[in-house]
Amino acid sequence: MKKTAVVGMSGGVDSSVAAYLLKQQGYNVIGLYMLNWEETDSRGACSADADFADVQRVCALLDIPYYSVNFAKQYTERVFSYFLAEYKAGRTPNPDVLCNREIKFGPFRDYALSMGADFVATGHYCGIEHTSDGRHLLLKAADAGKDQTYFLNQVRESQLENVLFPLAEIPKPEVRKIAVQNGLATAGKKDSTGICFIGERNFRKFLQGYLPAQPGKIVTADGETVGEHIGLMYYTIGQRRGLDLGGRRGEDGRWFVVRKDLQNNILYVSHGDESPLYSEACIVSGLNWIGHMPATSFKCTAKFRYRQSEQSVSVKLKGDTARVEFDESQRAVTEGQYAVFYSGRQCIGGGVIEKVVY
Repeated sequence: MKKTAVVGMSGGVDSSVAAYLLKQQGYNVIGLYMLNWEETDSRGACSADADFADVQRVCALLDIPYYSVNFAKQYTERVFSYFLAEYKAGRTPNPDVLCNREIKFGPFRDYALSMGADFVATGHYCGIEHTSDGRHLLLKAADAGKDQTYFLNQVRESQLENVLFPLAEIPKPEVRKIAVQNGLATAGKKDSTGICFIGERNFRKFLQGYLPAQPGKIVTADGETVGEHIGLMYYTIGQRRGLDLGGRRGEDGRWFVVRKDLQNNILYVSHGDESPLYSEACIVSGLNWIGHMPATSFKCTAKFRYRQSEQSVSVKLKGDTARVEFDESQRAVTEGQYAVFYSGRQCIGGGVIEKVVY
């Protein structure tokens, strides 16, 4: 009998091609659209309708059944509430990381298996290896520029059982080409960027609808007040735009954020000199290991944000926390983001950056 693969379809080109490839490989393929955020636009239309319509068109062309499942309640409770709490605490969260663990490889995976799936598949750019001794290894994608293992660092190893990543070895341009050659409706669809529930909207306006802004002083390291911020949650470490401080010190150099003092509601900035942004280490909590449990002290490479090359580090574990020491000073490491660890092609896990050590 054919094995059944339920594909998480978003209405984008990646998941569409993943479904196409699995059908070509002989699987009995079922498309499953996941609704995580319920909201209507100014015209009263649901913003997810267009995506589901694209799923329908692709599945009709591939001659595979499709369904929709609503996880908006779980998303609000497990992801969005965390997102708001982190911003309220002055940190910069990454909700996509939690969405993978708490929704896509949690309730969504369980729902797919309840449908009779032998495998659950997504359009993520990453690889997976199911070893003979029952381990599940998360691997980087062949297309280094699109690799998404950073966003899967908190997925538990057990959640990767029976999972397929059909795009592991395929570069993004080739994915587009496959979609065009096979007439998939999503072939020319623009890639989604940013946080899914915010979309193309102004981030500050969106956040103001949930968290009250508390304006305060913008201060330099030597104590000079140079302006007023609109609320610490709207700024990130290393940010250069949107400070409204242009022209205060001539044209040489730019202002940028170096620290946030939540207790006193002060935003600290620097002009020209970027040295305050560089740190030597960070403390990481909420550690999750995939494929193996490392020794209490080891060397590996790490990323502290998605768009970053891997950096050589030394990791020292202490309970559920780790001190990550950088071989070279790192710029703008940010509390609330994730430190993600690698060993060769394998993503071995990660955790939340709790404290930056300067």
